[in-house]
Amino acid sequence: SLHTNSFDEAIALPTDKAARLALRTQQVLAYETDVPATVDPFAGSYAVEKLTDDVEAAASDLMRRVEDLGGAEAAIERGFQKSEIERNAYRIAQETDSGERVVVGVNRFQLDEEEPYEPLRVDPAIEVRQRERLTRLRSERDQGAVDSALTALKKAAEGEENVLYPMKEALRGRATVGEVCNALREVWGSYVPSDAF
Repeated sequence: SLHTNSFDEAIALPTDKAARLALRTQQVLAYETDVPATVDPFAGSYAVEKLTDDVEAAASDLMRRVEDLGGAEAAIERGFQKSEIERNAYRIAQETDSGERVVVGVNRFQLDEEEPYEPLRVDPAIEVRQRERLTRLRSERDQGAVDSALTALKKAAEGEENVLYPMKEALRGRATVGEVCNALREVWGSYVPSDAF
């Protein structure tokens, strides 16, 4: 399996052109190469095995560091994950700026003149239709059952119970994702990451 991101996903929802290019990239690999024709296209290549070992060692080290901090939740509260992401993003930016890391089209193989790009703009009428659907949903559902389910969810969140069961019941009763999130937010608050970098 190979996932190819659309080139504009960092800017907006993918345009049809960008999504088609990502799909065609997958299709070229699937239908114009022999890669899918064998279980092991690299035939036990030492290089691939070494890369796999390196990834495994780095992942194990990262998991050990998280455990040393007291687990995932404690690491989040201490800003570990956020710090790691920021530190690596900064390192990659430095390597890209210096030319040590090649990024095609960014620091090498640039065009003299970039092709104009227009990001996907979602039709505002879609928002109007969605609001109408939401209003209709709220008018047709059993609001008492929704309120009861959200109260049960908050009660579970206040204790040690598994919140997935009452959450499932709230959603089955047609509570919205926003209402479920707000119920949990009332109990747990909102996470605000610390500036660790």
